[in-house]
Amino acid sequence: MNTAHRSHLSDAPVRALIPPRDWEPMRPAGPSTLLRRKLQPSIPRGGWLLTGLITGVAFLLRRIGISHPPGLMFDEVYYAQNAHEMLQHGVEWNAPEGMSAYVAHPPLGKWFIALGEAVFGYNELGWRISAAVAGTLMVLVLIRLAYRLTGSLLLGLTAGLLLAVEGSHLVLSRAALLDIFLALLILLAFYCLVRDREWQRQRWLRALDSGLNPLRRRPAFAWPYWRILTAVCLGAALSVKWSAVWFLLIFAALLCLWEWRLRVHVGTRKPIRDTLINTYGHLVSFFTLAGLTYLATWAGWFANSQGAFRHWLADNGHSEPPVIGALINWFQYHLDILRFHSNLSTEHSYQSTVTEWLFNLRPVVFYWSSDVECEAENCAAEVLLLGTPVLWWSFVPAMITLALWGLAKRDWRAGAILASAAAGIAPWLLYPERTMFFFYTAPAVPFMILAVVVCLGLILGSPTASMERRLTGALTVGAYVAIVVLCFTYFWPIYTGTPLPYEDWQARMWLGSRWI
Repeated sequence: MNTAHRSHLSDAPVRALIPPRDWEPMRPAGPSTLLRRKLQPSIPRGGWLLTGLITGVAFLLRRIGISHPPGLMFDEVYYAQNAHEMLQHGVEWNAPEGMSAYVAHPPLGKWFIALGEAVFGYNELGWRISAAVAGTLMVLVLIRLAYRLTGSLLLGLTAGLLLAVEGSHLVLSRAALLDIFLALLILLAFYCLVRDREWQRQRWLRALDSGLNPLRRRPAFAWPYWRILTAVCLGAALSVKWSAVWFLLIFAALLCLWEWRLRVHVGTRKPIRDTLINTYGHLVSFFTLAGLTYLATWAGWFANSQGAFRHWLADNGHSEPPVIGALINWFQYHLDILRFHSNLSTEHSYQSTVTEWLFNLRPVVFYWSSDVECEAENCAAEVLLLGTPVLWWSFVPAMITLALWGLAKRDWRAGAILASAAAGIAPWLLYPERTMFFFYTAPAVPFMILAVVVCLGLILGSPTASMERRLTGALTVGAYVAIVVLCFTYFWPIYTGTPLPYEDWQARMWLGSRWI
């Protein structure tokens, strides 16, 4: 037998193992039980009556006595007046000088305040009611979000109740500042992002049930409405305060991470490559839509020839072509605002650091008066932006516990919650010289409450645990929530400016001069 013939015979078994070009691996019909469990989200059913009850309580806490204290308190001096001027002129206005005023924040938050003033007038109710509505909506959104994340209506309601009685959130919900609107829009964006994650997984599950082979194809295109809403909410949040940019980046990263994990679960051939190819266009659209939303909120500035920097080119001797000239002026205005924030280091009595935020060490006095009446000779009334102490001092231990549990269980919820909380706090570490205040934590508060709620769920135990285990967990969780509510009740007078005997006010200053 010649060499060529021997070689041909020896290669035959090998060639038989080489599949044709159009060959594809055999796959079981439909997704496995494990894969189905990973792709099928826990969708809340019902619970709206109890959700409405907690939300209603939250609104009453924010609405009752909202017109007290009278007059403009703390930064209402800026934002309530800016909102009133925007109703009259379309942009912020310097009334004494009869010209546009320079402002250092985008317009949307002030338009929200202006909406209340348009309905109820230029008074305490008018400039504070929008904040009350925003704070109440946050309670509603958090209940449904926590319900979706945990699959437990009890834990969802607990999250809403804890936010309803969180002191700093209550104070911001009764004041015409911007941060409550920023917090609402970011929480809405996260809710929409979670809904998009669920929708994407359901879409893949339906496709797999229909016989789709993920090694060769992906589900047919469908408009990702929840992703679109996420981008719109984030663009609107940017138009309240620029600090929303960190949430924009974190949420975009979560979107990519979740897309990659989805492709790993369903078994695509190259999950990383497929994720990069598929999400590239989505990310471009995501950032573009957020940017266009942000741009749209400046319509009043573009429509008004009197806005600050509106004719910067012409004022500096340059030609100002239509449209392009307006955009250049708008960009120059942004550069000037950026310089303002970068150099903001003026000392303030109530400025604080990130470390002080985490442990509730330096609250902000919004209002103080000793010229009030009560049953004692010496009285005091105060509105103090202070976190409910028992709840706030649970945040750091809860986040540490959640991080450890998330690593051990490789649970996506832990990473998403902690990353979102960090987006509201950690970036401020980059500006150690900047003047900062405790209320900058507002967007992070719902996520820190979610960390607490997940830990309460661990204490409560799984539905399959023994009756004794569940009862012990329920009593522990119930006792904790009751203590938080009682703590909030005790501090209620200094959240709302209720007159107190001086000794009673002093008794609530648990950390002495740090809280004064």
